[in-house]
Amino acid sequence: MNMTEDQLKRLTALRRELHASPELSGKEYRTAERVSAYLAEKRPDALMSGVGTTGVMALFDSRKPGPVRLFRCELDALPISEINTFEHRSTVEGVSHKCGHDGHMTILCGLADRLAEQRPTTGKAWLLFQPAEENGEGAKAVMADPRMQAIKPDRVFALHNLPGVPKGQVMLREGSFNASVNSIIVVFKGRTSHAAEPEHGIDPALAMSDFFQRSLDLNNNNVADPRMRVVSSVYAELGSKDHGISAGRAEVHLTIRCWSDDELDLLQTELEAIAKELAARDGLGLEITYTQRFHANQNDPAMVAHMRKAAERAGLQAVQAEHPYKWGEDFGLFTASFPGCMVGLGAGTDMPALHNPDYDFPDALIPDGVALFHQLALMD
Repeated sequence: MNMTEDQLKRLTALRRELHASPELSGKEYRTAERVSAYLAEKRPDALMSGVGTTGVMALFDSRKPGPVRLFRCELDALPISEINTFEHRSTVEGVSHKCGHDGHMTILCGLADRLAEQRPTTGKAWLLFQPAEENGEGAKAVMADPRMQAIKPDRVFALHNLPGVPKGQVMLREGSFNASVNSIIVVFKGRTSHAAEPEHGIDPALAMSDFFQRSLDLNNNNVADPRMRVVSSVYAELGSKDHGISAGRAEVHLTIRCWSDDELDLLQTELEAIAKELAARDGLGLEITYTQRFHANQNDPAMVAHMRKAAERAGLQAVQAEHPYKWGEDFGLFTASFPGCMVGLGAGTDMPALHNPDYDFPDALIPDGVALFHQLALMD
């Protein structure tokens, strides 16, 4: 079933409406209301809001025995100022859809269009519009919601658009599809003193400098290596801007990523050991915390086979991804609990990268995403 010009025009208008009104993670209230209103027009067999705070779920039921399928997209935008000047540019200062979640939502709304016309022949299809993917909290909140726990899907599917990949090309991979990611925050606690008499204080500057150097030395940014490690410095703060006071506190933020959760745990242990060694050497207090954890997404081989067949039926080219992708994705929590598959959907080779301030989801990709998911919804 090909998408008509009128259907694409309507979905494009929705995508641009969502793009113009972005909301940050956990605050997607207007976005969820707009999605709910669209879904309600399709008369699903169930429509739930407030899932995991702002999430939305819709059910299309064949009322016959069969697999319970779940299709997931994301509601949230990023704290990035848009530099595009087109008519549907972001109207929210400092916030914009620079990861394509507006397009992913639109694809699921297009799937709702198809399922309203043609329910699955067997089983059920759940559509999940998940909050807070960008900070890693959304999947966790949705999975903890009793309504989600009651569903127990047999199959879970998600996609992410991929700039730099030919349009509509489906990038498949068994096992790890994307990296395991975490962010470590290390605080060295010393003691301030008069800047003229630093010997009366405990300055954490040297520990901070050494921690950066030794942490970054752990990099092994080789995608072909199963023990790939990426250590990125993202933020640092030392002392204050009061020039008469020597520094008494240093804070360092790193983001770390590996191909597996086990390797990431090992890397974290090594970083903690370095921080403890330096704190002890310099007589500093130490505080270590973590934030924004993303587990490696593990694609089930049987679900990858379903996705490959669906791509073929949708007239899309399925390609084996040579390596996992280095970005984090909290869909990994779903594939850790249910058989599932996440794929990349090529957004075109002449495209700004994800999270670039001039990125915009290509509307021409909407029919490809809808067709791929619709074929999955029809498969036993």
